[in-house]
Amino acid sequence: MKLDGFGIFVKDMAVMVRFYRDVLGFNITEDENSTNVYLEKDGTLFLLYRRSDFEKIVDTRFEYVKKLNGHSEIALSVDNYSEVDKTYNELIKKGVTSVMEPTTEPWGQRTCYIADPEGNLIEIGSFNKKY
Repeated sequence: MKLDGFGIFVKDMAVMVRFYRDVLGFNITEDENSTNVYLEKDGTLFLLYRRSDFEKIVDTRFEYVKKLNGHSEIALSVDNYSEVDKTYNELIKKGVTSVMEPTTEPWGQRTCYIADPEGNLIEIGSFNKKY
């Protein structure tokens, strides 16, 4: 088996499509009211599934975390340390929720965390110190 992609289950598809498309710059061609949104980002398949529609398909009800979700993260990389700070600041100016300001970790990565509108964690980081 090989990893083909990953998905997250969303409550409000329109809000999430606008966030990933308009704020983070993901290429999304599906309508905001689609049941499933498929997109590819840098060779990785990324899917948004509407929770209620998925539950109908599998005939099962699930529990979902509200607010910040510490179950997983989406990791995005940028070119260098200064891009971590620049990207973080641009996103905060757009009203994105901050989880952790840019920090240089002991293992040599400059990283920060934000959250999407439904509380999923998104890491933005780089191991390249060069500015």
